[in-house]
Amino acid sequence: MDDLSQQVDEIEALVAIYGDEWQTDDEENRAYSINIGKEEQAVRLHIKLAKNYPSISSPMYEISAPHLDLSHKVHIADLLNEVCTANVGQNVIFQLIERVREVLDLDSKSLFSTESKIELEMTTDKVTESAAAKLLPAKVLECPDIIHGEVIIDRKSSFQGHVAVVISSMQVKQVLHELYKNKKIKQATHNMYAYRIYFEETKASVQDCEDDGESQAGGRLLHLLQIIDIKNVLVVVTRWYGGIHLGSDRFRHINNAARQVLAAADLIPHKTKKKM
Repeated sequence: MDDLSQQVDEIEALVAIYGDEWQTDDEENRAYSINIGKEEQAVRLHIKLAKNYPSISSPMYEISAPHLDLSHKVHIADLLNEVCTANVGQNVIFQLIERVREVLDLDSKSLFSTESKIELEMTTDKVTESAAAKLLPAKVLECPDIIHGEVIIDRKSSFQGHVAVVISSMQVKQVLHELYKNKKIKQATHNMYAYRIYFEETKASVQDCEDDGESQAGGRLLHLLQIIDIKNVLVVVTRWYGGIHLGSDRFRHINNAARQVLAAADLIPHKTKKKM
C-alpha cells in the first residue's frame, strides 16, 4: 500500500476513534490537530504529514499549550521524538496522541501499558487451529457472546456492527457461523470483518480480515483494531445495500459501525472514546 493510501486509512481510523475531537485544518496540505486534555489544561497537538509518511518521514508536529512552561513542552517534544524514532516506517499518530495524554496523566487507570501504546504490534504470524486447540482449555472453544451494534442508515443502505471477544481462530469461525444463522445477516450484501488474537503461551499473534466483496473494507477494519491496539477481538460489519451508491461515505459508515459496537462492548480504552 502506498503512503497516501496509508495516510487516508489512518485518518479515517482516527476520525472513528476520536470523532469531532480530531480536526482537519488543511486537507490539501495534510494538516490536522486535536485537543488533548481538559479545557484550560488541554494541549493542542498539530500534525502535518509529508508525502512520504509513513514509509520514510515521521509526522511533523507542534505543541500548543500556553499553560505549560518551556521545560515541560521540551519534555513532551522529546517523548514524541522517541515514539517517532522507535516506529520509523509505521503509522504513529495514535501513539503520539496517547503519549501526550499519558504525560498529562489524565487517565491513571489506563487499559494499555506504555509499551503497548508506543509499540503497536503489527505481526501477522499464523497459528494453526490444531496448535491453538492444544494450548487452550475446552471452555474457550465455546462460541463467545456476540454484541450487536446500532444500525446506521444512509440513502437506504444500512450498516450494523457486531463484536465478540475471541481467543482462538476456531472461535472466530464459531462466531461467524452463529451470525450467519440469522438469515437477514447471511443474505446481506457484505459481511466484512477483522480480528486480532494474541496467544500469551507462545507469544504469537494471528490477525486477518475479509472484504466480502467490499474492496479494502476488511483491511480498514483491521487497521482500526491495530491503531487502537485491541487484541482478542473479532469485529464484523454487515451492510445491506439500498441501491444508491454512497462513494467513500460507505467506509465512514463501516468505521463508525465498528467503533460504535466496540464502544458498546466497552472494548475501546476510556481515554480514546469520544466524549458524549
